[in-house]
Amino acid sequence: MTSEINFVEREVRIAASAETIFSLLTNSQEVTRWMGVTAELDPKPGGIYRIDVTGQDIASGSFVETSPWTKVVFTWGWESEDTLVTPGTSTVEITLTEDGSSTLVRLRHSGLPELDRESHGMGWDHYLARLVIAAPGGDPGPDPWKAS
Repeated sequence: MTSEINFVEREVRIAASAETIFSLLTNSQEVTRWMGVTAELDPKPGGIYRIDVTGQDIASGSFVETSPWTKVVFTWGWESEDTLVTPGTSTVEITLTEDGSSTLVRLRHSGLPELDRESHGMGWDHYLARLVIAAPGGDPGPDPWKAS
């Protein structure tokens, strides 16, 4: 029996505390420093997760779990008729592990159809690279994916 891989995984090391990174994942004002134009986040189980990522593409779902400074889990999907990944159909789990003066960030986005795995992997690569800059206090600059 073969098991189908329906997820993407990414791992980055960030020169910032888990507490700082947790805030950048769960605070509506902080998240837009590295991802999104606007955000509405209520980081409690069942709370809203909604980010206007580019000014045209809105991702939404709800928080499943928030364990301060160690883990954030939320459902994810696009508010669009042209997608297989609709709100609530996939799940993003992010774990934070402090290691000295840095934090290891592991992201696993599961429940993705095969046709959408590559594009979501590219998206997470793009936004995690921006988080690596923003978390220690840097400015990742304007998002080139933002709609003009």
